[in-house]
Amino acid sequence: MHSSVPIISVFMGCALLFFGRRLFWLFVAALGFAIGLELAPYLSQNPPLWLSLLLSIALGLIGALLAMMLQKLAIGIAGFLVGGRVAVAVAAAVWANYAHYSMITFVLGGIVGALLLLAVFDWALIFFSAIEGARLIAGSIHLPTTGATVLVVALSVFGIFVQGAMFRGGRRA
Repeated sequence: MHSSVPIISVFMGCALLFFGRRLFWLFVAALGFAIGLELAPYLSQNPPLWLSLLLSIALGLIGALLAMMLQKLAIGIAGFLVGGRVAVAVAAAVWANYAHYSMITFVLGGIVGALLLLAVFDWALIFFSAIEGARLIAGSIHLPTTGATVLVVALSVFGIFVQGAMFRGGRRA
């Protein structure tokens, strides 16, 4: 893949990792961008870079517009998508034959993610945006599976800590 896509992913990942709660629209836009990158190979065997970027940017813009205009709907959709992605990633790490149940896992994780994000919006947004930011960064770096998992966990914990400290500090002021 062209080098500009990983660079964009790293920048978006860093923004989500540290500012996902404050920039909710960016969280939803980056989520759309990441899903666009994952969907592009389903449109063609070896999608050209322009197709991957076009689909990713289009889904990102749709996500950002949803987040600004229909915030509750965007919160539910973002929670569903991230919850489903996290559930599938956890299932892949825990079970060897998770692929047989990946759709069920995604839907159940998505429902839990949507409910969680709607119920405890700020903390769930911190949690999910840090994880998604870490996934975008780790996906841009070529590492073995174990190394990528360790990087995602370490970056997620660090991002949750940083955003949590900013959130608690902002509430006192």
